[in-house]
Amino acid sequence: MRVALLTYSTKPRGGVVHTLNLAEALAEAGIDVTVWSLARAGDRGFFRDVDPRVTVSLVDFPDRGEESVTDRIVRSITLLRDAFRPTDYDVTHAQDCISANAVGPCIRTIHHLDEFTTPVLADCHEKAVVEPYARICVSAAVAAEVRDGWGLTPTVIPNGVRAQRFVEAASEAGRPGRDAWRRRLGRYVLAVGGIEPRKGTIDLVESYHVLRQRFPDLRLVIAGGETLFDYRDYRAAFERSCTDLGVEPVILGAVGDDELPTLMAASEVFAFPSTKEGFGLAAMEALAAGRPVVTRDLPVLREVFGDTVSYASTPDGFAAAMGAELESAGDPGPGRALAASLTWERAARRHVEFYEANPTPR
Repeated sequence: MRVALLTYSTKPRGGVVHTLNLAEALAEAGIDVTVWSLARAGDRGFFRDVDPRVTVSLVDFPDRGEESVTDRIVRSITLLRDAFRPTDYDVTHAQDCISANAVGPCIRTIHHLDEFTTPVLADCHEKAVVEPYARICVSAAVAAEVRDGWGLTPTVIPNGVRAQRFVEAASEAGRPGRDAWRRRLGRYVLAVGGIEPRKGTIDLVESYHVLRQRFPDLRLVIAGGETLFDYRDYRAAFERSCTDLGVEPVILGAVGDDELPTLMAASEVFAFPSTKEGFGLAAMEALAAGRPVVTRDLPVLREVFGDTVSYASTPDGFAAAMGAELESAGDPGPGRALAASLTWERAARRHVEFYEANPTPR
C-alpha cells in the first residue's frame, strides 16, 4: 500500500507533529509512506529528523515579502497542487485545509474546526470538510461538530503520544536538562503553542497576573508558535495586556524537539487555556512528563483527559486551579498511564484498517 500524508508546514504545529508520528508508525507497520509538505523560508527538512523509512517530499514555497493571508493560502494550494501526483499513491490523506484543497479526492483528518470571515478562507475551510470522500477526527467531540454542522459522520481515531521520551525527561536521566532550564528560567508556568487567539494567550497573562500575587517567584514561559495566519492585532493586544498588568513573560518561540521534554518536565505546572482544540497533544505530553495540567473546560478536553487534569473557564479560575496544583500537586500516575495508553502503533493500525476500507478513488 502506497500512502501519501500531506501537511502544510515543516514547523512543530500539532497537525504536523501528528503527521510525522503517524507516518513513522505506518512505516514501522510496513506501509510505503511519503510525507508531503510546503517548505517555507528555505526549509530543507522538518523541525526534527524523520525516520529514513519515510519518504519526505518538500515543495519549495518562496518568500514574497508582504503578502496577505488569503494570497499566501491560495498560493500554498496552487504550489502543492502543481507538485503532487495523486496517481503515485493508493491512498491520499490530507491533514489540513490547504492540502485537502490541493490534492483532489482524499481522506481528510479534521483536527479541529475553524471560523473564517474572509470569503476565500471560509470557502477553503468549507471545501476541506465536504469534498473529501472520507473523514477522520481525533476526538468524538470534533466528530460531533462535523455531524451537527454538515450531517457527515467521521471515523474517530485518537492521537498517539510519544510518551516515553517525556517520562525519561522527568527521570534521573533527564535531570541535567531539567536543571539547565531551571537555572535559566527559575520556577515557571509553561504554555506551548505560541501567541494566538485559539491558544487563549491573553487569558493566560491575566491568570498569571492573579497567580503571582500568591507565588511571586513564579515566571510565565510561552514556547512554540508557527502559523500561516496574521495575528498581529492579537499579538498587539497581548503586549498591551502584559504592559498594563506588568507581566514580563519569557517567550521562547520554537523549542528544539530534543529540548521540549525537559522543558516540560522542569515546569511547575502546565497551562492549556486553548479555546478550541481537537485533542490536546501538548497537554498529554505534559502529563507524560508528570506535570500537573490545567486546561480550559471544553467538551473535547473532558473527553480526552477525564479526571487526569484540572479544568477552568476564566482567568481567575485558571489562577485558582494552578495555585491549587502548586500547593498540592496530585498523583501523576493516572495522567502518565493515560498518555502511555495512547500509542502511535495503535493509531497506525486503525489507519491501515481505514485505508483498506476506503481506498482513494481514481
